[in-house]
Amino acid sequence: MIVDLPDTTTNDVNKKITGLREEGGALTLSRVLTLVIAPDTESCVEDAIEAANFASREHPCRVIVVVPADPDAKAPRLDAQLRVGHDAGAGEVVVLRLSGELSAHASSVVLPFLLPDTPVVAWWPAMAPPIPAQDPLGKLAIRRITDATNGADPLANIRSRRNGYTPGDTDLAWSRVTYWRALLASAMDQPPHEPITSALVSGLKDEPAIDILAGWLANRIDGPVVRAVGELKVELTRPSETVSLVRPQADVTATLSRTGRPNSLLPLARREAKECLAEDLRRLDADEIYYEALQGIDKVQYA
Repeated sequence: MIVDLPDTTTNDVNKKITGLREEGGALTLSRVLTLVIAPDTESCVEDAIEAANFASREHPCRVIVVVPADPDAKAPRLDAQLRVGHDAGAGEVVVLRLSGELSAHASSVVLPFLLPDTPVVAWWPAMAPPIPAQDPLGKLAIRRITDATNGADPLANIRSRRNGYTPGDTDLAWSRVTYWRALLASAMDQPPHEPITSALVSGLKDEPAIDILAGWLANRIDGPVVRAVGELKVELTRPSETVSLVRPQADVTATLSRTGRPNSLLPLARREAKECLAEDLRRLDADEIYYEALQGIDKVQYA
């Protein structure tokens, strides 16, 4: 069910939410968090809601989407839309479109809709503030999620995450390489148990997940890590063998190769934003390894 409330107030929206919840028999206690989404344009609103609905089936939550509709409007105005049931995953979705002076006070508009006694997570699916924790919406949250992939300069975006890092920050680029990190770590745990002397990480130029993967390796091995543009591949070298994990850009199956051993085929599809978001909502504490990977980017050699 989708209910539109044009030119409304936060009080009227809250009353309508309460009425819809009582009609549907849903309880606030079933929500484990509040997810605040801050898209910078209307174009990414539906994709963000779709991802949030997917994640809410694992993490039931209230989703609040706050969109700058018309910042130049002469009079402040709030247009709201409520989604419940099939249109809202395992929770409810509150879409708030702000016009005029109200656009500059998104955090104040969001505040009345936060669920009591539940953690708040903020997600910027496209452009994000330089320091998310200092943004008014970021100050409401204990977990702040960005996505460097959708910026004009993805590498500059992921680098900037380090300078503005505050415990509780993360980026979907980091979640996109979770399975890559797990497979590489598993491969290196097998004999001959020698240290890695060098690494090559290759992929698309505008894919920050490759850069942060290279940073993760650079912070963990005593040797050079090269970031190249080309096929999607990670190659780890140690004295008696080379281990490589390769996947065609548009494929879902990767090949793990080791010197002197038969190749292994492994499922390794590119992770969508909704899967990464669901993973990031599983933990609300500081991700220290993510921060170390950000620091490691400065050690990477770019080919």
